[in-house]
Amino acid sequence: MFFDDVSQINEVAQKTSCSIFVVDPNTKLRFKHAIYLKPEAEKKSNIITVDQIRNFISLTNSREITEQFFVITPAEAMNEAAQNAFLKTFEEPGAHCHFVLLTKDPSLLLPTILSRAQIYVQRTLNVLDQAPQASAKIIEYAKRLIAAQPRDLPEIASELAKAKSNPREQAIQVTTTTIELLYKSYFKTKNPKFLTKIQNFINLYEHLSQNCHIKLHIVADLC
Repeated sequence: MFFDDVSQINEVAQKTSCSIFVVDPNTKLRFKHAIYLKPEAEKKSNIITVDQIRNFISLTNSREITEQFFVITPAEAMNEAAQNAFLKTFEEPGAHCHFVLLTKDPSLLLPTILSRAQIYVQRTLNVLDQAPQASAKIIEYAKRLIAAQPRDLPEIASELAKAKSNPREQAIQVTTTTIELLYKSYFKTKNPKFLTKIQNFINLYEHLSQNCHIKLHIVADLC
């Protein structure tokens, strides 16, 4: 979904428990009751750690009856462990809690987080026209998977499974790149066929991350 001006973020965020806004992470928001999580400046780190996330999550257990906003910026600063630690709370937020993630590049977030949030893109940014931050080879595989018919999947799966170096890592990167392209294609065209494919690729991402069989799940999850 699109929005035109950052002044709309407050209103939009109140309508959902979990939202991701594709904006400049330094955007100033106008929430009355907001708690922010950022990389620790005193440590000169660009990372939001799992310990920071756990401390942040503990703040959601208060018995406040006013609407509270928990803002993470930039959201992609969360390392993988932090994102996984955040996921359950993100799925089941407490009463009156609204999680707001600001990021310029949602593709850097885990697909499991993207699938559980409402994503809002600022119309004035050219995010939808930017190519994924991946090699030409990875992007080409992603495009092949988007266009693939069921009969094409075994061949693509075999190629990815037989990669000479880090086949699992490459297959995961192809999967996340495909998800990014599908989201961008949907937002640009509003064609639901792109949206319906996303969940299959999220399932594939979860299986590959759990060290499941590469070729088997590319074929089974995407058919």
